[in-house]
Amino acid sequence: METISRQMTGKKDRPIRMVQFGEGNFLRGFVDYMIDIANERGKFDGDVVLIKPIEYGSLESFHKQDCQYTVSLRGIVDGEARVLNRRITSVADAVDSYGEYDKYMSLAEIPTLRFVVSNTTEAGIVYDETDRLEYEPPKTFPGKLTKFLYHRYETFHGDPDKGLIMLPVELIDDNGIMLRKCVLQLIDLWNLEPGFRKWVEEACLFTSTLVDRIITGYPRDAEQEEWEKLGYEDHLLVTGEPFALWVIESSRDISRELPLPDAGLPVIFTDNQKPYKQRKVRILNGAHTSFVLASYLAGNDIVKESMDDKDIRNFMMKTLFDEVIPTLTLPRQELIDFAQAVITRFENPYVKHALLSISLNSVSKWRARCMPSFLGYVEKNGVLPPHLTFSLAALMAFYCGTEIRDKALIGHRGAKEYRIMDDLAVLEFFRDNCEKETGEFVSAFLGREDFWGQDLNEVKGLAEAVGKYLADIKANGMRAALCKVS
Repeated sequence: METISRQMTGKKDRPIRMVQFGEGNFLRGFVDYMIDIANERGKFDGDVVLIKPIEYGSLESFHKQDCQYTVSLRGIVDGEARVLNRRITSVADAVDSYGEYDKYMSLAEIPTLRFVVSNTTEAGIVYDETDRLEYEPPKTFPGKLTKFLYHRYETFHGDPDKGLIMLPVELIDDNGIMLRKCVLQLIDLWNLEPGFRKWVEEACLFTSTLVDRIITGYPRDAEQEEWEKLGYEDHLLVTGEPFALWVIESSRDISRELPLPDAGLPVIFTDNQKPYKQRKVRILNGAHTSFVLASYLAGNDIVKESMDDKDIRNFMMKTLFDEVIPTLTLPRQELIDFAQAVITRFENPYVKHALLSISLNSVSKWRARCMPSFLGYVEKNGVLPPHLTFSLAALMAFYCGTEIRDKALIGHRGAKEYRIMDDLAVLEFFRDNCEKETGEFVSAFLGREDFWGQDLNEVKGLAEAVGKYLADIKANGMRAALCKVS
């Protein structure tokens, strides 16, 4: 069977306009995919060079395939299950910052370069005072970027038109602000000239971004089958869901330089991404956290199965539309449209998202994802939201266990054991308290200010309501108790 590079001929030469720290599945199935579409539709006309920012790993597959690969999106599109395959030609090269240091640094000399994308994991944007300018390359991502920018500054003699726009997608709050802070700290640490600092502050732009797309990666267990369907070998094949969202927050408008929305792509430029993050956390993540534990104890194992369960689906719909959306600030129709897209994503038959994997650290997740909606509802309506309140009782029921084994609390669904993964303090609390009288158990849990940041017993009627729901779950089972609320 031929490789993808032999199948694809006449690859167009375009100017290099973007470098990308990270060559992994997410960026290739998200950013490079979007650039490819924008190129095809005549809105961008630029290519990407991938930079391998770590010492280990190989770029051999990229070079064998001339940096071409397929993105295969699988999910519900226009009401039916579809597979959408696209051959990506927007990547011009892949460079090893360690093994090809000189070539890597020469990328800073490209006149047409304008954008820097990064995905170096949540731990990538850190200031390390032991990093050094003389390292080839510096060991941290902020160090590599600072030296890269400094070389560009020197190459173009501080030309303000040669500044770069940073587009980090690492999953930390205010990722652009944090990256800029690290770069400025390194400039001071390395005693670089004031003119360079001014150039970074004035000619460069550090945006903060929010990204959303599930990338399921390379189908290793079914590669031969996938190659047969494609008609060629592709060792860089990326699979994911059709849904995508990229929110880019910046202090000045860059939409004309990066006109991805003009290509029909789901990109939002804004000066405040917080409402969009709040929407994602409370609707998408909050929905997961509010129903998955109840769904698991009701007998389901994956999200799609939960959506096919009318009791669980009904519970989730009422949670979202009656209790979460009314507490948010974006226009209601935008919130409803986003919630409908979330439901479609949950129904994706190609993504088998295990409930137990979502259950990890559910106490802190409930605090971050559900508690703001819960408290907002109470403040707005003066009464408890029944479904979010029930979800708290379901959390307590799921976390019931008296044995910690291999760093997990052992729960039981019928005769089947399951592993409850959370901070040790949380696991020890449930081990020591879950067999106490229900009222005492509930009061102790709600009163843990280290879990909630406050004493939830002070929320009028909450302890009584959670206790009632928990007692019903214990007496009659999760499904029967949940149906009374729905």
